[in-house]
Amino acid sequence: MTRRTSWALLAVLVLAQICYPLTTGDTRAGLTVATVVLGWLLSVGHALLSRGPRVAAALVAVATGGGFAIEAIGVATGVPFGSYDYSGELGPKLAGVPLIIPLAWTWMAWPAWLAAVRLTGGASATGTDGNATAAGGSGSAAGGSGSTLRRWAGRIALATVGLAAWDLFLDPQMVAEGYWVWRDATPALPGLAGIPVSNYLGWLLFAVLMMSALRPLAGPAAEHTDRRDHPMVALYLWTYFSSILAHAIFLDLPASALWGAAGMSVTAIPLTVSLVRAHRARESRVEDHQPHRPGVDATR
Repeated sequence: MTRRTSWALLAVLVLAQICYPLTTGDTRAGLTVATVVLGWLLSVGHALLSRGPRVAAALVAVATGGGFAIEAIGVATGVPFGSYDYSGELGPKLAGVPLIIPLAWTWMAWPAWLAAVRLTGGASATGTDGNATAAGGSGSAAGGSGSTLRRWAGRIALATVGLAAWDLFLDPQMVAEGYWVWRDATPALPGLAGIPVSNYLGWLLFAVLMMSALRPLAGPAAEHTDRRDHPMVALYLWTYFSSILAHAIFLDLPASALWGAAGMSVTAIPLTVSLVRAHRARESRVEDHQPHRPGVDATR
């Protein structure tokens, strides 16, 4: 049920995102809101169905609640992102923040976290049970606290970059639509005029705080990945590759296509490689266990 529900929501989300470049004006703004709500439902729903209420509540508290708090502080004070204002096109606001904005943090925080878990030894050895022993996980306790600390630090770093680098796509796209505007957009990254570097540094700061808090609040169920998480992996990689294509071709934002491709590649490319290797390993195991028919020369 978990995978079927998640795949179904992902399919609707992908369809909505495909329609985005084909729309304009109020229709595009409405589609943006709908897409964010779908993304939030997908990530929180997956966390709830695959790992239970504690993990889902932790995700909502850290990403949705924390996302709203940091945005409200940012709008009021200019810290940590810089001074900016939201337009009225993204729906109702609270404390100057459109209510869908913290939902967007949540939408991508969960797949970024699971991608980082997979890349730092959290893939389940059995691939069927959230409580299964992870490869390189509980069985490596003999490696000592130093190994555990390095794994934890690497996981936080990958999840942080995996989430924060998404804004190299998101902010240029939303600013181009006029959904928010920066009062002082200097200094800016080359090719990304209108958005200050402080915005991306603010994303990194909040993302590292978010990811550092998620695991203690969510508990051990958030330490491992298995087959139930394939829709979230697909969501992350779809976001990466489709954003490159959309910005480069359909949205006329080539600079953000390059910056986003470079930034998210830190997590997305190793994740893709890990999936390819896992697929080849499964094929190899299947071939090794296939019996040869009597009387057939297996060398042919």
